[in-house]
Amino acid sequence: MGTIKQGILGGFSGKVGTVIGGKWKGIDYMRSKAASVSNPKTEAQLDQRARFGAALKFLQPLTSFLRVGFKNYAVKMTAFNSAMSYNLNNALAGAFPEYFIDYASALVSRGSLPGALNPQVQSTIPNQIDFTWQDNSQDSTASPNDRVLLVVLNPAKQKAISIIGGNERNFGQQSIEVPSTFMGDEVHCYIAFQNVNQSVLSNSVYVGSVGMVD
Repeated sequence: MGTIKQGILGGFSGKVGTVIGGKWKGIDYMRSKAASVSNPKTEAQLDQRARFGAALKFLQPLTSFLRVGFKNYAVKMTAFNSAMSYNLNNALAGAFPEYFIDYASALVSRGSLPGALNPQVQSTIPNQIDFTWQDNSQDSTASPNDRVLLVVLNPAKQKAISIIGGNERNFGQQSIEVPSTFMGDEVHCYIAFQNVNQSVLSNSVYVGSVGMVD
């Protein structure tokens, strides 16, 4: 039962029929009661959960990085939710019930800054991955002192290692150390850039996968 606190024209607290009243940050609100779902496992619902689950599995290890990578697209939503929306719409592959993320189509960073030119990745030293790229600081809005962002994602361990604000664009290379527990696993690598005041980022580029060996 709802309780009216300020007369018939005031806000109320509780439930009246199918309407629920309450107060949030000093503001009275009303909302309709959520409809009950008679069959929570319809084909459409199961399909949507499978899609969401595949994207979530890919993005969860990247949560901290995405706060930077998608910060400029966190409009009326979190950066994580913005990344979820983009990758659900652009990087999801497969069919129900076996959906998965196409790593080459996925983005972990998004923006208008020029991205990496001809990036490559290799691992010749245990626990270390070496990224290289060509200097394209002469391109449009790029700058020699743009800073590199690197991501190494290990799906088997559901962990990611990243560098934010690494070497400058014109430096052309950066190494990143990974845990020894990554040995024997295949990892997936992304590179992006942000400008010196960290206000503009580039779209990430999928550099490829690396098999971690002793």
